[in-house]
Amino acid sequence: MTTTGEALVNVALPDAVDVVAGRVRPVSRRLAVVLEDPYRGTPLAPAALSDEVVVEDALAAAWDAHNSGAWSSVPAQRRAELLEAIAAALEHELPRITGLEAFATGVPVRQTGVVGMIVPGAFALAAQMLRAGVLSEEQVDEATGRRTEVLRLPLGPAVCLVPWNAPAPMAAHKVASALAAGCPTILKPSEYAPYATTVLATVVAGVLADAGIDPGVFQLVQGGAEVGAQLVADPRVRAVSFTGGKVGGAAVAAATTGRLAGLQLELGGNNPLVVMPDADPEDAAHAAVDLLTTMNGQWCRALGRLVVPADRHDEVVERALSRLADLSAGDPLDERTDLGPIAHSSHLRRLRTTLADLEAAGGTVRTATTVPDAGGSFLAPALVTGLDPDAATEEIFGPVATVHSYGDEQEALAIANGTAYGLEGYVVGTDTDRALAVARRIEAGEVKVNGSSIMSLHLMTPRPAWGMSGAGEEGTVETIRCFTGARVVGVEGSFALHGR
Repeated sequence: MTTTGEALVNVALPDAVDVVAGRVRPVSRRLAVVLEDPYRGTPLAPAALSDEVVVEDALAAAWDAHNSGAWSSVPAQRRAELLEAIAAALEHELPRITGLEAFATGVPVRQTGVVGMIVPGAFALAAQMLRAGVLSEEQVDEATGRRTEVLRLPLGPAVCLVPWNAPAPMAAHKVASALAAGCPTILKPSEYAPYATTVLATVVAGVLADAGIDPGVFQLVQGGAEVGAQLVADPRVRAVSFTGGKVGGAAVAAATTGRLAGLQLELGGNNPLVVMPDADPEDAAHAAVDLLTTMNGQWCRALGRLVVPADRHDEVVERALSRLADLSAGDPLDERTDLGPIAHSSHLRRLRTTLADLEAAGGTVRTATTVPDAGGSFLAPALVTGLDPDAATEEIFGPVATVHSYGDEQEALAIANGTAYGLEGYVVGTDTDRALAVARRIEAGEVKVNGSSIMSLHLMTPRPAWGMSGAGEEGTVETIRCFTGARVVGVEGSFALHGR
């Protein structure tokens, strides 16, 4: 076992294992990617890679579990009981999981502790949805009294692919939803941050094994794009949920579209914050810094474009820089840390290249946060001013945002909507009705007025993705249903109507 040394929270890194067909096995093969301690900048070990034969074993076990009805035939109420048992078991592991997330991703543990509540919560919430009857409903014809059933049945073996920025919470949401739907499920975490997801997976597998459930119902494999490609291309896989970049998402879509598998993609965004002319500049700066630095800027709903009235541009930028200067950057496992390192040195190099490109395109990079100058993969959060909006259309996925001024609302909306993405949007303004009117015209799946929280507006609303931000809707109910197909059953009675 490895520990984080003198960090305030010691985190034992789990061994690299896969959980396939009921066996927990050490992974002997390795990728070229070397995992790192992002705070110290030190290498740890090459990332794990499940063997092709092991991945095939997982696919075969999931297929057998599907065909035998080993999970789909378990009554929904019993599945709910097991999901609740998983939630309870994960609650005990939560301090370790949130510590591992902070260590691997560089996100301050104060934040992973908040987001980490999703890990047990996702399984408890999925159980609640099953008890509420999310997989079945009945329609009654008022004129005839005839009843029609709508049954939502599992599509078959499901694959859940999660990224490195918040892997355990995303894995929990996807896996809990797929299991609630009745699908045998295979989970593959990102090769860059497998630790907390491996802990989560061994807990899930252990609870199901103790209950006598077929081991093909839930499995874990490790690896990079080649393992993901083997999984999603297999015809036995009937549904895929993927969160990651648009290149990976396009590859998943291409591999699954030919057989019309169920597909859910969340591919990030270049999210605007529109500052209204009547906004308090301090509120605008507060929101901008929150959205720029939460999870070190490494989250899909982070700030991409700060859209500011021309006559407030300098004041908002300066106030934001003042707030950035007050941030404490350091050890992500220290509760006092506001800003941690970038997750991996390879991603840090990409971000620095992006900043150089933005400067070459005419932008001015503004920073104010003091970060450690040796050891770890730190990057001072940056606002890039003076750039044409057309030169800043892509997601950056780090603590970097461009700033653009506008003259009127039409211009503000043109800048806000001037990308191929449409995941999240934000509006800050004193006149709430006017801000809401602008929010309704932003082309994004969710738009928050006067808020910058990482959480959704409402637990039961969908989390849609427009344009290149993805396909299909996530959500408490929506993600469960993406793993199902509807079957409508009822008595029509047309024979009697025709006298037959």
